[in-house]
Amino acid sequence: MENPLFLFPHLNISSLKEKTHCKVMKSTNKEETNKEIKTRSKEKRNRLSLLLQKAEFHENVNLEKFENLTKASSVTPEEAVRWGESFNKLLSQKAGLDAFTRFLKTEFSEENIEFWTTCEDYKKNRASHQLIPKAKTIYETFIRKDAPKEVNLDFHMKEVTAQNITHPTLDSFDAAQAKIYRLMEQDSYPRFLRSDMYLDLIKGRQHSGHPALRRRSRSFTSNEFQDVQSDFTIRL
Repeated sequence: MENPLFLFPHLNISSLKEKTHCKVMKSTNKEETNKEIKTRSKEKRNRLSLLLQKAEFHENVNLEKFENLTKASSVTPEEAVRWGESFNKLLSQKAGLDAFTRFLKTEFSEENIEFWTTCEDYKKNRASHQLIPKAKTIYETFIRKDAPKEVNLDFHMKEVTAQNITHPTLDSFDAAQAKIYRLMEQDSYPRFLRSDMYLDLIKGRQHSGHPALRRRSRSFTSNEFQDVQSDFTIRL
């Protein structure tokens, strides 16, 4: 008996079409699966990268708070305790001034202490011809509207200070400096005394917090990396 494929050649063509179609479908499905895996892997890698950046940022900020503050030491707990007696006593000691400055940097308000210390330096001038350029620099840096390190002074105080420096003297900035001093004493100084950074100093714990911060970062990256790595294994 003759082969039915010879008797009905259209059956042979149909069969070939079906086989070809199946191959194409399998290939298409495989390509789609690979694309999905690649897309998913790419998304995870991107997510991992973003999370790593956030983790690194927060780790660096927190570590900087502790490490920068303790650079002010060889401070003994007894010395740190004395800083809590008065704001003036804190600023009168170099280590205390440095520690408070670093604390203000963590609060993004270091312009206040920079202005205060700049005014202190300004009052040490003994050459009258240096007052005009130095007074102008202080005004342009800290006081004028939209100054790069503008301090929190009201409009009236800014006007008074601007008038004072038209013919500058050693006390031209005294009123503005006193205003910023009171602001720090009433606002930033109490927060400094309550901060973990200061409490660690008076307890002699100058490096607390470091291991936990680093361990948390490493544990996280390991888990995320394993999750991403699994998709590469499937693809291969």
